[in-house]
Amino acid sequence: MNLQSILERLDCEVLKGSIDRDISGVVYDSRRVTEGSLFICISGANFDGHDYIEEVIGKGAAAVLVEKGRLQADSAPEGAAIIETADTRKGLACVSAAWFGYPAEEIPVIGITGTKGKTTTTYMIRSILEHAGFRVGLIGTIEAIVGDEHRKALNTTPESYEIQKDLREMIEAGQNCAVMEVSSQALMLHRTAGIPFEIGVFTNLSPDHIGANEHSSFEEYAACKSLLFRQCKLGIINADDPHKDLILSGHTCRLESFGINEDTASLRAVNIEYVQSPGSLGMRFDVSGTANFPVELGLPGLFSVYNALAAIAVCEHFKMQTEVIQSALKSATVKGRIEPIKVSDDFMLLIDYAHNAMALESLLQTLKAYNPKRIVCVFGCGGNRAKSRRFEMGEVSGRLADFTIITSDNPRFEEPEAIIRDIVSGIEKTSGSYTTIADREEAIAYAIHHGQPGDIIVLAGKGHEDYQEICGKKYPMDERVLIRNILERNDF
Repeated sequence: MNLQSILERLDCEVLKGSIDRDISGVVYDSRRVTEGSLFICISGANFDGHDYIEEVIGKGAAAVLVEKGRLQADSAPEGAAIIETADTRKGLACVSAAWFGYPAEEIPVIGITGTKGKTTTTYMIRSILEHAGFRVGLIGTIEAIVGDEHRKALNTTPESYEIQKDLREMIEAGQNCAVMEVSSQALMLHRTAGIPFEIGVFTNLSPDHIGANEHSSFEEYAACKSLLFRQCKLGIINADDPHKDLILSGHTCRLESFGINEDTASLRAVNIEYVQSPGSLGMRFDVSGTANFPVELGLPGLFSVYNALAAIAVCEHFKMQTEVIQSALKSATVKGRIEPIKVSDDFMLLIDYAHNAMALESLLQTLKAYNPKRIVCVFGCGGNRAKSRRFEMGEVSGRLADFTIITSDNPRFEEPEAIIRDIVSGIEKTSGSYTTIADREEAIAYAIHHGQPGDIIVLAGKGHEDYQEICGKKYPMDERVLIRNILERNDF
């Protein structure tokens, strides 16, 4: 592809050489440079692409995109065109979109942002659209679904080059719509720059992802989330969220809303009921406003109602029959998100990704609404992360669960017993009963063995993950497999 065409939408300046030349590929990893490629210099946490300019030109790179002020024309190495732009991460997004032929302009792309609910909402939207006959690609925390292929995700929102590549491959596979989770990090790092989102959705906002390696403050976190609503044609927001005004700051899109409590919401849930049957927990409610019909969910809790409302609000723009939406929502499930696993007729066992205090509190409060005999919570905390999370999760489980089994999560480079001791210090601030079993499979077996009629047992923290990270290595560990092994051994 001609370099001039690749740069057509990028605000840039040629420092050296000619851009009237063909490019064989777009690369941002110096190890993947080949003859004739365009290398994008990205400044990351551990590596800076600008340090490898001479090396990539030596490997045959035909052009290099650098950040403004990082390289002077007279000091630039010979042998390649040198182009300068204000932000090379944004440059990578623009260049990648051009390289893959602007795929987001060929199919509608729906973006979901928010602290919680992104994953479930994307799967609900995909389920409804697929029921209506659309072929829907997905990019999110759990996986990317491209054609018939399910690819494990490394980040909630991948790098811009991977997004554009996935979108192009979706189109080539016959998919005619895409839905994706859009993280605050992705917005901050311009991974979704250049994507004209058909619809942007805001689920909710609460303090999270704030720290040295993520966002410096809650205000910055909110500001990054808000960027989606300067990049979509239609914004659909949670009218009940107290921080919605922060999200809408500077928005340029048309707006619609959903909610439960806010009377002005375009779409509301009314007559809400908690429903349960042997082996399942769900919700029932009526949609009111721009659409009017009853809905039954196979997922529990008010947050599931909010997620469903967001999905309905999106899918109403695709002009489908009400029965399609109702059928899709009734059967919608998401791996690792309040996922029921059948182990007994007497009690329920659920797997959920809740891995911080806020998520765990929301989960346990939801389960309490179903009046179980007991809530048994099995969880651990990740190593090499803020210790405060351990104290907080211990306190939450001690306060809301009837019995807690503290175990190992991803210890990384810490000793599991040390992490468990920190959690214990949190739970001992409460009157909650607990035990500690470091081996996660043994902890799950103990929970199943001691299950009582009417109990809800929840395995929190791992969710969709199928590994355990120990000393820099990921070992296979899927809780579904552990449960199957326990049941097959019949050692309980």
